[in-house]
Amino acid sequence: MKNFFKNKRILVTGACGTVGSVLVRQLSEYASDCEILGLDNNESELFFIQQEYANYPNMHFFLADVRDKDRLSREMANIDIVFHTAAFKHVVLCEQSPFEAVQTNIIGVQNLIAASFENNVQKVIFTSSDKAVNPTSVMGTSKLMGERLMTAANFKSRKNGMTFSSTRFGNVLGSRGSVIPIFKEQIRKGGPLTLTDPEMTRFIMSINEAVSLVIESSFISIGGEVFITKMPVIRIKDLAEVMINELAPGYGFSSDDIEIKNIGVKPGEKMYEELMNQEETRRTWELEKYFVVFPAFRNIYQNIIYDYPNIINKTVSKPYFSNDENPLSKDELTRFLKKNQLLK
Repeated sequence: MKNFFKNKRILVTGACGTVGSVLVRQLSEYASDCEILGLDNNESELFFIQQEYANYPNMHFFLADVRDKDRLSREMANIDIVFHTAAFKHVVLCEQSPFEAVQTNIIGVQNLIAASFENNVQKVIFTSSDKAVNPTSVMGTSKLMGERLMTAANFKSRKNGMTFSSTRFGNVLGSRGSVIPIFKEQIRKGGPLTLTDPEMTRFIMSINEAVSLVIESSFISIGGEVFITKMPVIRIKDLAEVMINELAPGYGFSSDDIEIKNIGVKPGEKMYEELMNQEETRRTWELEKYFVVFPAFRNIYQNIIYDYPNIINKTVSKPYFSNDENPLSKDELTRFLKKNQLLK
């Protein structure tokens, strides 16, 4: 994979976010062989990440907003690969401010695509979400539109070598605003720990796993696909109980001291998550680490031949829903949390 990035110029939007910052860190392993540009509109965090990589002469960070197409286009001059992670990601906040979500999550993607065409970018990877499947929220709907815009860009691309693809994954445990830091703080205070619904299930993965698979998908993408990362499933109630058992003693409480309080499902939330729906199964292959959903419309100017390493099955009949998968046991979940240092 290192040879793939050798002598490339790589741009990461949302470089200060949870996914973007870890993506920058993993790409920094190739910094001597390539140039990395990070864009973000968070001035304070951008300053800190600039200091962190001050000794990397091939890594540069700039203030920019994906809502500004001209700014994006200037920064994309001579760029080979773009990883687009900048987005509004919190379901409730997007429900409350849908106009802002549209500007960043939909118009921002459209701007990125236009800037990529203007600069003949070789490869563009969009990071999507399980909430894009049969969306019930503004955030999920905006992510679905982002995927469709990327597929449409690949469908109409007339320039040989330009590809647009998406990668779709579930909840990144430990990320900003995710349930783990919320549960930790509630346990630290002695409870109660607030649970939306004990029957709720979610796909999960660690941030390092998520980013590694984003990078790998860029290596194997051919154009227009949506890569769906395979990942384990948990019950939210099991996560709450495991965290109480593991963390409460460290804060001076017994596990019996921490009450679990059911507060009901929030606006836009689902009881279970979906990574692939029934319609998509008709055009999906299964690989070792991914499902690959092919675009419903193939490129009209190029004959794209799809082929990948480690193909397991070219026929998929079952959609990928969290309530249809066997969840991790509490012991398995505990090992997952400890392995990824999420209980510190």
